[in-house]
Amino acid sequence: MICILHGYLLEGSGSNLWTRSIIQSLCRQGETVHLMCQENHPEIYDFIGTVIYYHKDGSIETGLDRKTPHHGRCIMHKPYIGPTLPVYVWDRYEEFSDVQPMIRLSDEQISAYMESNVHVLTHIVKKFGVRAIHANHAVLMSVVAQRIHAEFGIPYAIMPHGSALEYTVKKDPRFFKMASETFEKAELIFVIGKEIRNRVTAMFPLIDGLESKMTDLNLGVDTDLFRPIPRMQRHQHIKALGEALADVPRGKTALMTSGLEQKIFSEITQSELLNTIGENSDYDLKNTDTDAEKALSAIDWHKDRVILYVGRLISGKGIHLILAALPFIFQKHPKAKMVIVGHGPLREPLEVLVFALANGMRTLAENMVQWGTKLEGADEEPFREIQFYFNQLESNGLLNTYFEAAQNHIRKDRIIFTGYLKHRELRYLFPSCDVAIFPSIVAEAGPLVFLEAMASGCFPMGAYFAGMAASIDSVAGSIPDHVSELMKLRADTKYIVADIASNVQRALNIDEDSKAALRKIAVEKYDWQTVSKRLADNLMRGEVER
Repeated sequence: MICILHGYLLEGSGSNLWTRSIIQSLCRQGETVHLMCQENHPEIYDFIGTVIYYHKDGSIETGLDRKTPHHGRCIMHKPYIGPTLPVYVWDRYEEFSDVQPMIRLSDEQISAYMESNVHVLTHIVKKFGVRAIHANHAVLMSVVAQRIHAEFGIPYAIMPHGSALEYTVKKDPRFFKMASETFEKAELIFVIGKEIRNRVTAMFPLIDGLESKMTDLNLGVDTDLFRPIPRMQRHQHIKALGEALADVPRGKTALMTSGLEQKIFSEITQSELLNTIGENSDYDLKNTDTDAEKALSAIDWHKDRVILYVGRLISGKGIHLILAALPFIFQKHPKAKMVIVGHGPLREPLEVLVFALANGMRTLAENMVQWGTKLEGADEEPFREIQFYFNQLESNGLLNTYFEAAQNHIRKDRIIFTGYLKHRELRYLFPSCDVAIFPSIVAEAGPLVFLEAMASGCFPMGAYFAGMAASIDSVAGSIPDHVSELMKLRADTKYIVADIASNVQRALNIDEDSKAALRKIAVEKYDWQTVSKRLADNLMRGEVER
């Protein structure tokens, strides 16, 4: 019997998505899985059969208790941890009034958090006979698993994710020490490809036998959820997406966007722009826009060529680079549209950039490139990738042509922001789009959205380095070389925007056979059923060998 330790929720992306996907898949295969986490709405996940709450006063209460539609089931355990939620990067979380990056926590706070989780895991082990433990992230759940191992001898595995390594372990010697000790005692360390393997090896060179503990476990995709559809069914899919949104909370309104645009002028200063953005962005970032259905229904899903981005709206993900490349893409493809899904501090600056390009405000557009990351609340660093692109265009005598193309072809109805969408909506959107772009300029282990696009018959492309390169290389030989080359965006600052502009123009005409081949790879190699079985087999092999 397996217990998975995850200190957060199940909704969202990254390790949250990984956890719920793995558990759902294991339950489909007939496994009983124990999960320790902080999910607030377990009832929405059909694989969770029972929820047990561990209260502050030491009492234990069974909440949800039901049958599941799967052969197996998940028993979820929710420890009481108080108002403080330790995180790697700050975000807003329901039910937690004090969300704190771990590096800001006192030793006493860290100790109290771990004691709460160790107490609950001890109860789980004694009552349910858990035989193997899997801990997400390098800290802190790995420490909880290590303490149980020390007392009961139960083997544990760790899956390190980039966020914990980069924002916590690297920055605070307390957490580096914890991670070192837990990695040393772990039975297995699951790594999502070469990128994470290299990071772990470089970070902990003194751990004996570290390399032999590491086992590759690639990311996955639900190929039943994400599947291709004929173009003539796209309208029906978008209608179904709208129906799925009928009861979801809403965020940004069209009035907020128009209020922002009314105060924009070409010579606006940085401080004026930031103040204007602040005055027109008071909404729940994690919700869907109020007019998302209306904006999506305005697309001609039978005839338009639709480009998609799904992810956080931050410069590290490269979304601003796509916008910079759109003028020439739209000029080449008059029926092309761009759909942007996600939330983040760059949302309003992106809308302003679109407005500036569409309305001939060249001075503002160029200033925004110079102001760069200051627009998302960070220290001021220019958007160098766009600077290089503009410099290249100017050297070739094309910069004036670029801004003319922007004014002629960039329009609000061609670039649609939806706000945040969940899997239950994305399942309809991905297969309705033609090309998906993920030009992250920071190293990633391997974006799940890339695989979701592949499985959906939506041609994916991404910055060719780190985990993204591994995902792209996995299709080599299955599609023609000239097609697979279009998936690669050079990660070099000097070329990535130009590559987006060039590759997307050609990718919008990719043949259906190539998309079918990508779908086949997703099913055979990346389906969560395959990934979760490998995880379980490795965990239980460690238990048997003990």
